[in-house]
Amino acid sequence: MARRPLARTRRSATLAALTGVAVVAAGALPAANAANATTRSATPKIVVRNGVTQPAFSYKDAIREHVYVQSSVDSDHDGKLDRVNVDIVRPRESDHGLKVPVIMDESPYYDTFGRGNESQKKKYDANGDPISFPLFYDNYFVPRGYAFLAVDMVGTTKSDGCPTSGGPTDVLGGKAVVDWLNGRAKAFTPDGKPVKASWTTGHTGMIGKSYDGTLANGVAATGVKGLDTIVPISAISGWYDYSRMNGTKYWTGEQDGLAKDIDSDPPEKCAAVRDHLAKAQDDENGNYNAYWNTTNYRNGTVGDVRNVHASVFAIHGVNDFNVKDNQFALWWQGLKKQGVARKVWLHQRGHVDPFDIRRQYWVDTLHKWFDHELQKIPNDVLKQPRADIEVGPDQWITQADWPAPGARTVPLRPGKDGSLGLKPTTPGSTGTFTDLPGPDKGGYTESDLASDPTTAKPYRLAYVSGALPKSVRISGTPEARLKVKLDKPTSDLTVLLVDYGTDTRVDYLGAGSGIKTLTTRSCFGESTADDSACYRDTQTTTTTTPLNVVARGWMDAWNRTSLSHPTPLAAGKYYSINWKTLSQEYVLKQGHRLGLVIAGTDYDNTTETPTGANVTVDLAGSSVTVPVVLAPDGMSAQLAPAPTAPWKGPKANLPRQEKKFF
Repeated sequence: MARRPLARTRRSATLAALTGVAVVAAGALPAANAANATTRSATPKIVVRNGVTQPAFSYKDAIREHVYVQSSVDSDHDGKLDRVNVDIVRPRESDHGLKVPVIMDESPYYDTFGRGNESQKKKYDANGDPISFPLFYDNYFVPRGYAFLAVDMVGTTKSDGCPTSGGPTDVLGGKAVVDWLNGRAKAFTPDGKPVKASWTTGHTGMIGKSYDGTLANGVAATGVKGLDTIVPISAISGWYDYSRMNGTKYWTGEQDGLAKDIDSDPPEKCAAVRDHLAKAQDDENGNYNAYWNTTNYRNGTVGDVRNVHASVFAIHGVNDFNVKDNQFALWWQGLKKQGVARKVWLHQRGHVDPFDIRRQYWVDTLHKWFDHELQKIPNDVLKQPRADIEVGPDQWITQADWPAPGARTVPLRPGKDGSLGLKPTTPGSTGTFTDLPGPDKGGYTESDLASDPTTAKPYRLAYVSGALPKSVRISGTPEARLKVKLDKPTSDLTVLLVDYGTDTRVDYLGAGSGIKTLTTRSCFGESTADDSACYRDTQTTTTTTPLNVVARGWMDAWNRTSLSHPTPLAAGKYYSINWKTLSQEYVLKQGHRLGLVIAGTDYDNTTETPTGANVTVDLAGSSVTVPVVLAPDGMSAQLAPAPTAPWKGPKANLPRQEKKFF
């Protein structure tokens, strides 16, 4: 609901009492003079128009400073509590009565890989105060009455300690900053004087992509008071699932390797910490253990989704092969169970920021979100549909939640004739493959596994549906159910769902993971000589291909009943093995065919070594369950304008007779 254009409405007075911020409707002042309102008023005021804050404060004249917050951890074991470096930019008026909320991006990358599509790093003046911050958050939000904090994660840049690849000290360093903003922790100026954050309301939001968003998840999972909202972009919610799936390793040496990559200190400083990470991650077996529980923010020892009270606006790519989308899906499931206020965008690219996908709409939506959650300004951001879903290149739909409320799970079964359909095949029908090493001894590539589905290959099984008579959309998390026997104690198992049909799709496997960076620039916020608010534009890149792998899932067979306690398989005995694949949002178009590929080691996506096991699959006891909703031909009906009120969705989007579609 838009604010009425009156100088001091009753609602404005109420907001001021709640937030400690004086609020004035923009309509109370001539537009040309709104930016100068704070210089002519005894009490600086936030300016609001149509439910969002207006740029009423000078970015050029903003206060730029840095402080050191004392944390509760000693990550480098030197006997002293780590200090966390906090670089701050805030309206000058916040030293003269204006109380402002905080937008905070805690990152380990400020002096290593940089932030954003242009890999920006912070810059400092001769006194060590920041003069340039990466990304647009400072340029855009400081003039609108926010403070922006660029926080160096413990063990990185100017903070003390050692990084621990998502471990407790990484998280608790960020928590300490939120505590300081709310008067519960100590901080010091560079010359050692105690300093309080007397300029803030205490209302804090954390935002960031990848590791930065991961830290936001972790801090929120501690339940720290004063963290009102988080915006995790392509973020991790549990580090075991970042490193591996069901005992199958995506990477080897991931935890200690990442800690080394982000640490700009001399290598010897944190060598002992990295040695601990290398041993604790247990690459030899790939199991879940007590160490991984310390890096689990969903139900771990330091963080738990049951502690989350901050609202969550999550963004993730369904084709992200860095931070895979089950990180979002599992986090979202827990948030939903807890009744947390939440919103999500899911896109078709890889590890890409929404600023480089829907730039103007992203800035506008984020603006509304922070105003609602941190400035406590009533607007319609939570009245909009909860989920924005990209279903094709730059084709977006909205729905009431995720997965699609009308989705129905459909079990598809492999047949002895190579078909994939609704009916079980003849009892006793089997298929056999061998977990063979590829030409380079590392298994076969995803392309090897998915191509030529009607051609027999010794290292995989492939089953294909008939041409789809209508378009359907996968919305949610498929589940594989295999009945297998091996002639060895274990084997890695791979399941792929493949769309066989030529189409133009987002090129998420190409350079840029689905975007191309242009030479033109667009600007969001105010610039200074040292800090530009202008960024290179991007555009979607597409590719036309005859097939596309839709869903992927991996399992080390001896982890079939427990991630912590593997049990070898007895040779020649059948076992039922069930697991969820990565999640997906994807339109299977009319005339295309859906394929199921079952194989051993996946060379492209894991670092495992094939065991050479012969794998027999009982086809009658195996299936893949796919959550689907009906997608109209051409998707035109799905691309209708977003509703203005919450939409509960249809009771069922698929007719009862699934045979019409599979």
